[in-house]
Amino acid sequence: MHKKLPYFIAEVSSNHAQNLERCFQFIDTAAEIGCDAVKFQLFKIDELFAPEILNDSEPHRKRRAWELPLQFLPELSKRCQQQNIAFSCTPFYLKAVEELEPYVDFFKISSYELLWSDLIQRCSETGKPLVISTGMATEDEIRSAVTAASGCEKLTLLHCVSAYPTPIEQCNLKTIETLRNTFGCDAGWSDHSVSPAVLYRATQHMQASMIEFHLDLDKKGEEYEAGHCWLPEQIYPVIKDIKQAHLADGSSSISISKSELPDRDWRADPSDGLRPLLKTREIFKN
Repeated sequence: MHKKLPYFIAEVSSNHAQNLERCFQFIDTAAEIGCDAVKFQLFKIDELFAPEILNDSEPHRKRRAWELPLQFLPELSKRCQQQNIAFSCTPFYLKAVEELEPYVDFFKISSYELLWSDLIQRCSETGKPLVISTGMATEDEIRSAVTAASGCEKLTLLHCVSAYPTPIEQCNLKTIETLRNTFGCDAGWSDHSVSPAVLYRATQHMQASMIEFHLDLDKKGEEYEAGHCWLPEQIYPVIKDIKQAHLADGSSSISISKSELPDRDWRADPSDGLRPLLKTREIFKN
């Protein structure tokens, strides 16, 4: 029985600069490097931060320039269909779920919204698959989120460390198995480490079924300087290696591979210990 290949999601975050063509480049690139899905974020700064934060913090107010325009949604969905890649988006306000539902293949809840049961339940009520990141959360908090998501078609929990970037020694990848066993659902890894070693370990040793990572195209995205975004040339060989490695698992039965069949007759014959087998030697007598 073959194991299912890990599902790779390219997180576009706020790196699109409200530019539709740049959004298309993200979708095209995600498809080219082997991703299964590309994910955007739908937020409005005035509904993301409390008024006292916006009144006091100009950097937070400037994030209005990071918002994804609603009119992009049908275009992004269409482009994803053309590229045969799934389209997903993280809603950050309740009405966003309704605005996204006609277009997305699945919803994603960020670690910062994990406590917001109403948002999780609203996503769950659509019946579409739901992915929840668990950064900063306790087991009880995750359990509450899972309960709120009880109506969704398929739930995946992503172990996440909400540090940007995440030190390798703090990734705690063993938590992936704990999430899977505790909550009885698929579990994966939302990456902020930008470490190939971490992704190899998460997929090959911890059997992460899903990997989410932040993608930038050219070091010009708003979030690139924080240090948690991968570039296409960094992540492409990692995705390729991981998917090829899973192909190598093959069957658990003791069997002869097709590629080794020609050499079977060139084994040492048990009668004298010489190669090849006696029946093969007959070919050379004439």
